Amino acid sequence: MRGLFSRPAGEPEREQHHRVYAVGDVHGRLDLLQILLDKILEDAASVPTTNSLVFVGDYIDRGPDSRGVVELLSHPLEGFETYCLRGNHDQALLDFLEEPASYRRWKRFGAAETLLSYGVEPPSDDENSIELARDELAERIPETHLQFFRELQSHVQIGNYHFVHAGARPGVALEDQSLEDMMWIRNEFLESEEDFGKIVVHGHTPTDRPVCRPNRIGIDTGAFATNCLTAVVLDGPGIRFLQT
Repeated sequence: MRGLFSRPAGEPEREQHHRVYAVGDVHGRLDLLQILLDKILEDAASVPTTNSLVFVGDYIDRGPDSRGVVELLSHPLEGFETYCLRGNHDQALLDFLEEPASYRRWKRFGAAETLLSYGVEPPSDDENSIELARDELAERIPETHLQFFRELQSHVQIGNYHFVHAGARPGVALEDQSLEDMMWIRNEFLESEEDFGKIVVHGHTPTDRPVCRPNRIGIDTGAFATNCLTAVVLDGPGIRFLQT
């Protein structure tokens, strides 16, 4: 379904003829991602524009097909300038490959589903079992997928918008934000009314519906559990949303 939200007062407009689509946390829901990309393609075809496509991170964990999501996003959508950002879940996979002991943390928020999608049996808490699972994942994960994870960007700015996974720490300039905050911050950012100089578009914290505030737009609608994957469309004076 498609919702139309009015722009908050005082929010700057994007330049005309450049449309930006930003997609929230996918979390292994390849089925929803395919549906949403079809909607984006249809929408983009409605008016000739330059199109940018931003994914705000967390492609894996929790949902059933993390591998399929990464495979799809490893091939940029034709006709779009595409940016894939780094989420905390994506970083967790890289951390596991680098340091197997990090699995004890990762397993609390979706490691098992990601390992299974790559044909790896989730390990027990035994150190040897964890290291064997790490070795098996390193063997099974395609090099193109590793490249995808390693090349994820921490943030991107387009026009008057700053795209990042989790948000920004108040009182810190956007260009000085730490990677930890960009991937993990919650309440300090969500409760802030600070003008960050750009409108921050983010995921990370799931909500029942997209959130529009004067300083931020939240687009994580908990797709893995709700079947609702959301994209915000930024084009001229309006803010629209495409959803599954």
